[in-house]
Amino acid sequence: MDAHKVVREFEQEMAKYTGAPFAVSVESCSAALFLSCLYCNVKDINEVLIPKFTYPSVPASIINAGGRIAFEDINWHHDGWYKLLNTPIVDSAKNISRGRYIVNHLTCLSFHAHKLLPIGRGGMILTDDKEAVKWLKIARFDGRHECSLPGDKLVMAGWNMYMTPEQAARGLELLQWLPDKNITPPDPYQDLSKYKFYTEANR
Repeated sequence: MDAHKVVREFEQEMAKYTGAPFAVSVESCSAALFLSCLYCNVKDINEVLIPKFTYPSVPASIINAGGRIAFEDINWHHDGWYKLLNTPIVDSAKNISRGRYIVNHLTCLSFHAHKLLPIGRGGMILTDDKEAVKWLKIARFDGRHECSLPGDKLVMAGWNMYMTPEQAARGLELLQWLPDKNITPPDPYQDLSKYKFYTEANR
C-alpha cells in the first residue's frame, strides 16, 4: 500500500485548483515559509521587508533561515496576501482561490483550522520551479524520498515537516466544496516591530 498516494493526490488537485504547475504540501504555512526562505537563500539577501502587522512565524522563518528582516508599513493586499519584498516568496495565508497562483513565485498557503480550507493543520507551496519541487519534497521529509525507509537513499539532512495522509485526505474532501474565491481579512495582528529580539537577531 502506498501511504503517500493521497498526499500526492491532494497536491495535484490543489495545483489544478490554483493554476499552479506544482504544489508541495507541508505540515503548516510556517513550514512553507521557512523552507521557501531556505530554498531562496535569504541569508544572502541584505534585508527581507515584511509588514510589521503579521503573524510571528513570518519573521521567525526568515531569521531561522539565516536572513535579516526589516519591518515596514506594508499593507496586506485587499485580497489577502503580500509579498516578502526582495524575495519571490508570497504569504497567501488569507487567500485560497481558484487561479490563485502567481507566476515565478513560491506562494505559501495555510490550511489551519481557522483558515479557508480548515483541515486542522497544514500548508502548501505553489511553484513553477521544478528544482524547487525536488528540493522541497526531500527537505520536508527528513531528507527522505516518498518510499519505505529501508530502501531509500538519503541525500540531505531535512526537516520533519511532511503533511500526513490523514490531513491530505481531509483536504481532498473539503476541496471539492471550496468556492472559486475565498478571502478573509488579515487578523488583528500585533505590531511585531516593537519586539527587540527580532531586530537583535539581525546583528
